[in-house]
Amino acid sequence: MDLLNVMLSSPIGNAGGAIGAGLGAIGAGIGIGQIGKGALESIARQPEAINDIRSNMILTAALVEGVALFAVIIGFLAMVL
Repeated sequence: MDLLNVMLSSPIGNAGGAIGAGLGAIGAGIGIGQIGKGALESIARQPEAINDIRSNMILTAALVEGVALFAVIIGFLAMVL
């Protein structure tokens, strides 16, 4: 067996997948928090644009959440495979 295969099939490879999945989830939480913060600040500055700001906030949060879902799935696959 080559070194990479041995390293990935060991508990170190499993820990790497778990850490990667966790970092993906944490990154998504921070990103969505920043999106919400920016949206609330924008609404406070310009209350008449609340509908446009809200729709853009929801779309952006969904895109961030989609990327986070891929990161978590890849982390879990790294643990299993």
